[in-house]
Amino acid sequence: MQLKPLNDHVIIEPITEDKITKSGIVLPDTVDKEKPEKGKIVAVGEGKIMENGQRLKMSVKIGDKVMFKKYSPDEVKIDGKEYLVIREEDIIAIIE
Repeated sequence: MQLKPLNDHVIIEPITEDKITKSGIVLPDTVDKEKPEKGKIVAVGEGKIMENGQRLKMSVKIGDKVMFKKYSPDEVKIDGKEYLVIREEDIIAIIE
């Protein structure tokens, strides 16, 4: 199944990082179940429609790695894989 977000919505594949303790023990991301704050964009909408009817161009593109507000995304599961749906305005930064 393919997802195509509408307007200024973005679909993100979360990036989870294993944590390593000082003694070298690897703790998988499932230990503390924190919500992700980073992800890779897999789909982008066409952009927000302004009050004058014109469409505002998106500032992110497919493949960008981004940081976003912790509690802003909606979680969806497609074909057993978890994705996040978020508005472009909730994206804080592009990771280069």
